[in-house]
Amino acid sequence: MVSVNVTALAVAAALGIPQAAHAATEDDLKELREQVRQLKEVYEQRIGSLEKRLQQTEQSAGKAEAAASKAETTANQAAVQASSRPTSESAFNPGVSVIMNGIYANLSQDPAKFRINGFVPTLDEVAPPVRGLSLGESELALASNIDHNFRGTLIASISPDNSSIDIEEGYIQTLSLPSGFTIKAGRFFSGIGYLNQVHAHAWDFADAPLANKVFLGNQLNEDGVQFKWVAPTQLYFDLGLEAGRGRKFPGGPDGGRNKNGFGSGNLFAHLGGDLGASIAWQTGLSYLSTSPQDRTFADLDSTGTSVTNSITGKSRLWALDGVLKWAPNQNSTYTNFKLQGEYFRRREDGVLTYDTMAQSFGTQVGGYASAQSGWYLQGVYQFAPTWRVGLRYDRLNSGTTSNALVNSGALTAADFPILAGYDPHRSTAMIDWSASEFSRLRLQFARDYSQPGATDNQIFLQYIMSLGAHGAHKF
Repeated sequence: MVSVNVTALAVAAALGIPQAAHAATEDDLKELREQVRQLKEVYEQRIGSLEKRLQQTEQSAGKAEAAASKAETTANQAAVQASSRPTSESAFNPGVSVIMNGIYANLSQDPAKFRINGFVPTLDEVAPPVRGLSLGESELALASNIDHNFRGTLIASISPDNSSIDIEEGYIQTLSLPSGFTIKAGRFFSGIGYLNQVHAHAWDFADAPLANKVFLGNQLNEDGVQFKWVAPTQLYFDLGLEAGRGRKFPGGPDGGRNKNGFGSGNLFAHLGGDLGASIAWQTGLSYLSTSPQDRTFADLDSTGTSVTNSITGKSRLWALDGVLKWAPNQNSTYTNFKLQGEYFRRREDGVLTYDTMAQSFGTQVGGYASAQSGWYLQGVYQFAPTWRVGLRYDRLNSGTTSNALVNSGALTAADFPILAGYDPHRSTAMIDWSASEFSRLRLQFARDYSQPGATDNQIFLQYIMSLGAHGAHKF
């Protein structure tokens, strides 16, 4: 009704119609003014309400922007702090793993009398395990990034008879050096050859090849520092240098010499790449030089009396190694094949001390020199996701040995039976089953001709179980 009256009056005024002007009585004007006032109040209230909502919205937007800015600042600060520490607080806890290694051995020859004729050492480490059931060497490992610059690793081995705990490896390693350089310092397995750098639980056979036994005392771990450079090339190429204490065979005496400086040095290089989509290869060359000082070894004299002899001089060992791996389309899950081999050649010269403890004919000293070699070749084929078979052949050449004590007639060759010329060899076959990457059962048979006139038929049944975190193994 209000809108109709207002419209009528406006039309009448616009057209100048006198009837409409006279019709607008004082009451009508009063009512019209009241309606206009009410409309103004309504619109003022609505405008005020809208202005208030606008102000509140602007204040909320300002608070949100401030909160977002504060959140961004906090995130940036957190990112800066995070860059100088592990990604999670749990990363301060090192990865821990335990390797359980048990074995059953059936041997036709007494392992306590084991020798590899024509070569020294005659160490306990190179002998087969005791007959029957035994707990093999177990391993406890701890490893973690220390910070963004360094990583630390500690690996301890526990002897089967609980008589000792030996630190196999304990070292720090750089993580952030430029241009492919890394430095490792502490105790570590030397880079001489291929297998020496691999822990025993990752070997493809239950024991080391004969060549590793006679030239490296089974496995050489050194106290020292290693410098390594990996080239930025399409083919893999690395070059390394080690300077060590010379704490173990072929250095010595066991535990290292009491001297400043270094007692051993090792140079190594590796080259590798791919052949098509299914084959990868790597080859390496290394040279180990050390200076044994009164490095002892046990022997028998011509009457059968046990004697202790020693060698002081220089020992130089060359090692050539190669590995070829085949897996269809680089997928080794179902089937794969690995061919692996190493060749060693050693030259030693110096002074041989006979009967250091005067147990037989009395201590005597003379010149000594030898040139010896050895090699092995092995192949392992995985014919199903959990099953593998393998064959290995070892052979040693005792080469030429010059012994001044024998050449002069002071003693006879019968007083050094361990040094008598002989070429040991061995053939080994194995089959193993791995339910997962953490467990393995292995059956191994070998015919060992390490001693003349004695064939040692060896049967090993082995289990290897891994508990906890464990890093990947080398190529």
